[in-house]
Amino acid sequence: MKYHIEKKGAQSAYLQLYLRLREDIVAGAYPHGSKMPSKRQLADDAGVSLVTVEHAYAILCDEGYLESRERSGYFVSYRAGDCFPGADAPEARAETSLRAVEHEFPFSVLARTMRRVLSDYGEGLLVKSPNNGCAALRQAIADYLARSRGIRVKPAQVIIGSGAEYLYGLIVQLLGRERVYAVEDPSYEKIRRVYRANGVVCEALRLGADGIRTDELRRTGATVLHVTPFHSFPSGVTASAGKRAEYIRWAGERQGYIVEDDFDSEFTLSSKAEDTVFSLEPERSVIYVNTFSKTIAPSIRVGYMVLPPSLLDGFERAVGFYSCTVPLYEQYVLAELLRSGDFERHLNRIRRKRRREQGE
Repeated sequence: MKYHIEKKGAQSAYLQLYLRLREDIVAGAYPHGSKMPSKRQLADDAGVSLVTVEHAYAILCDEGYLESRERSGYFVSYRAGDCFPGADAPEARAETSLRAVEHEFPFSVLARTMRRVLSDYGEGLLVKSPNNGCAALRQAIADYLARSRGIRVKPAQVIIGSGAEYLYGLIVQLLGRERVYAVEDPSYEKIRRVYRANGVVCEALRLGADGIRTDELRRTGATVLHVTPFHSFPSGVTASAGKRAEYIRWAGERQGYIVEDDFDSEFTLSSKAEDTVFSLEPERSVIYVNTFSKTIAPSIRVGYMVLPPSLLDGFERAVGFYSCTVPLYEQYVLAELLRSGDFERHLNRIRRKRRREQGE
């Protein structure tokens, strides 16, 4: 096949070639088990160097699309369903998930990105970050959420902070301490402790097989509901589609709010990530929270929340004056990981690895 590579394009030649090859592999132009063109043939066809082809093939091998066989060449190892899905992929219930463990993100990729950010931005990294986070990271997160989670928001709705616990405190100041906040029972104990440390009454609602029990939702006097709809810790419960809709009705009936803690969903083993509560009601009642501590490393103390449009003005009045608690350097590193595709390639690797382990 012929591939047109823009020599002066915004993307490097190897990345352009990688993307085109990946598209053809996923589309079935190169079926599972088939042999890929030789490096020299592909270099001639695309008008690029052998090094460019080697780099593109290396990424495809690293991700599991191809496998290299000594003295034989490159062969397609991709099967349908292995690729990280787009927002419009057919719905499939997630059966289970497994958490990333410390150091699983490739350190070489992280180090390379850090060096590139230092080189590209130089002394510009020493300036103060905008209060809600730098524009580059907020845009990159908005783009990523649209691709992977079906969440379509403007960058202005994305707020950057140093981890979920810090963001919970901002949420309390935004929604008010006079409200009763409800959490799942059982739930990650630190969630309740952070809310109580911020001076609010916190109530525990018992979980059933598909989320918080209906009778518990009816009896509570809370107007803020903190939920972990996917693979809640420590119960492992994932809220059903009907239960997520029930949460939204609950919030609407009492003019309340939902804090959606989406800490573990990226490692679902399903062919499609679960629909978020935010994607079902993106205008008024749901605040979406996630971090990079699980997906990259525990030392990356960076989280973000997505506010519905109805809360933006109130946020600016209540807490918009706070300085961003994440250094600009770390923000640009994360933005580059998201823009380059390295972050999603990492998720793909882990998900494929876990699928193989589940099948053994």
